[in-house]
Amino acid sequence: MSKTIINTNDAPAPIGPYSQAVKAGGFLFLSGQIALIPGTSELKNGNITEETAQVMENLKAVLLEAGFNFNNVVKTSIFLKEMSFFAEVNAEYGKYFDKDFPARETVAVKTLPKDVNVEISMIAAG
Repeated sequence: MSKTIINTNDAPAPIGPYSQAVKAGGFLFLSGQIALIPGTSELKNGNITEETAQVMENLKAVLLEAGFNFNNVVKTSIFLKEMSFFAEVNAEYGKYFDKDFPARETVAVKTLPKDVNVEISMIAAG
């Protein structure tokens, strides 16, 4: 099985030894995104809603670069710094899907890269 590395300047560059996404076997595996503003090292983290919106926009850019969209997403993983953010993150996340929502888990973790409040990864099929 071959794999294709997906990278776009419309999403933040990886901050470690990983790719923004890898396409393999009809699936697209998107690395976790945080609220980094593309082309900068700045975070958009004024509040949890803005932070989540930036994460979702970053994921959208990677999906589009690979020829996918949110309708192709079959699985998401949401990592929260505090479970108290769940309702606000859930509300913003939900704006990006029309129906046939992907499978998902949401977990609270001790810390995330750059001490952000939310990180989301996805798997899409196409």
